[in-house]
Amino acid sequence: MVKVAVIYYSSTGTNYQMAKWAEQAIIETGAEAKVVRVEETAPAAAIAQNPAWQKHHEETQDVPVAHSEDIIWADAIIFSMPTRFGNMPSQIKQFIDIQGGLWAQGKTANKVVSAMSSASNPHGGHEGTLLNFYTSMMHWGAIIVTPGYTDASAYTSGGNPYGTSVTQSQQDGSMVEDVEEAVKHQARRVVEVANKVHG
Repeated sequence: MVKVAVIYYSSTGTNYQMAKWAEQAIIETGAEAKVVRVEETAPAAAIAQNPAWQKHHEETQDVPVAHSEDIIWADAIIFSMPTRFGNMPSQIKQFIDIQGGLWAQGKTANKVVSAMSSASNPHGGHEGTLLNFYTSMMHWGAIIVTPGYTDASAYTSGGNPYGTSVTQSQQDGSMVEDVEEAVKHQARRVVEVANKVHG
């Protein structure tokens, strides 16, 4: 049974929901799943300025914080993150940057890795975020698995071949595209490849 860590950062809940959909699909394949959140590093004053951010921050304190041990444990990792100016958020970047010890020991090599993203407007950096993130994964020696166009859900969820991505409504924060099936397909594909590599 392969083990899949779903590591996410979410300010208002979109990427948390995507992580939970991925977890559901992983479990349905018979693989083992673990959802962990990247620790919040933004100052309390910044969080408090956005009621949705504050609410989500308070409601998810029971979700375990991601640690290096989760990377060691996992055969595969799915990352989910919002975009920040076309790149990964600083919280994710810091988490990746502190894994130098694992990288030096070869413990990031051959991890099957995939990623998902979100933004608040249709061309807000979804693809750039994933491509920039995957550069770090190449340094890790990870095996990058994208959804490509291997399922019809790619076309109904925005058509991003690098990883499922979603636009959040600027009115109420809801997801504009219907991405649940695309997330689940991506998760199942990660398990399929991880089984071939590590099964």
